[in-house]
Amino acid sequence: MPAPTTAADVAGRSGTVGTWAQGPPTETVTELLRTLDLTISRRLDGVLHGNYQGLIPGHGTEPGESRPYQPGDDVRRIDWNVTARTNETYIRNQIADHDLTAWIVVDTSATMRFGTVPNDKAATALSAAAVIGFLTARNQNRVGAILVAGPDIHVVPPRAGKNQVRAILSTIASAPPSEGRGAADLAGALDRVGAVGKRRGFVGVISDFAGDAWVDPLGRLGLRHDLLAVTIHDQREYDIPPIGLVHLTDPSTGRTREVRVTANVQRKFADAAAEQRSSRLDSIGRSGAEIIELSTHGDWLGSIVQHVQRRRTQAVRGGVLRR
Repeated sequence: MPAPTTAADVAGRSGTVGTWAQGPPTETVTELLRTLDLTISRRLDGVLHGNYQGLIPGHGTEPGESRPYQPGDDVRRIDWNVTARTNETYIRNQIADHDLTAWIVVDTSATMRFGTVPNDKAATALSAAAVIGFLTARNQNRVGAILVAGPDIHVVPPRAGKNQVRAILSTIASAPPSEGRGAADLAGALDRVGAVGKRRGFVGVISDFAGDAWVDPLGRLGLRHDLLAVTIHDQREYDIPPIGLVHLTDPSTGRTREVRVTANVQRKFADAAAEQRSSRLDSIGRSGAEIIELSTHGDWLGSIVQHVQRRRTQAVRGGVLRR
C-alpha cells in the first residue's frame, strides 16, 4: 500500500536545506499526513478490536504475580526466588503502566532516499513511523522522536496526543538533505535515546540498518526498553538483474563506480546481500528487539498489522497484562 508521494518529494518541496523544518508544515506535507492518517485509521479499526489497540501489550515496570515459565518467555523476567523454592522455573509478570513514554528513532539519511518503485525507503519509513505513532497515541501514551539525517540528530521531546504524532511525521517528511555528508549516525541516535529515556519504555527503530556501528548501542537499549526494529529495504538491494554496464553512486559519500553486471556478478551480489541480511537480523535479534521487515514494494501496513495481531495473541497466551 504505497504512500501518495515519496518523502524525498516532500522534502524537496519544503524549502528546507541543511536544517530541520520549523513552523507549520507545507500543504504537501499536510495532505500526505492526512492521507496516511485516514488510511491507517480505517485499516486498523477494521482489524483491531477491544480495549487494547496499541503496538506494545508487553509488561510494565511494577512487579505482579508469578507464573510457570513458558517457551518464548523473556528469561530476564525469571523470578529466581520462586524458582529456587519450587525447583521449577517461574516468570514474574509485570503490572502494566498506566502511561508509557515511547520513542521513535527514524533514519532519514541519504541511503533511505533509494527506491526502484514509486515508494522509496524514506516514504516507507515515514509510513511505518505513522503506524507506530498513531497506535501508541491511542492509549494516551507520550511519543517522542530521535531523527537522523547523516551526521545530524534531531530530538522531538515526548508529548501525548495525535497532534504530537503529526508534528513528528511532518518533521520526518521535511528532513534536511544529507547526500554526500557521510553515513547515518544511527549509533549516536540510539545512545541519545538511552540518555534521555531514563524510565523503562518502548523504542521503535526504523532504518535500513546499514553498517554495524549501531549493534552495541541497540543491545544497550534492549537492557532497559522494549524494542521494535523495523528494517526497510528495496528489492534491488537483494538482487540486481544482469543489465550490463551501470554507474553506481554511494549517496552517503558521493563516491561513484562503474560496474558491469553479468550473471556471475548477479549471483555474487545476491549471495553477499543474503549474508548481510542474515548478519543484520542476527544482530538485531541478540538485542532482544522484535523485528518487522518492510519492503518498498510490499504492503507495509499489512505487515505491521500482522505483527500487532501476533503480539496480542502472545500477550493473551502468556498471561501478560495489557497496557
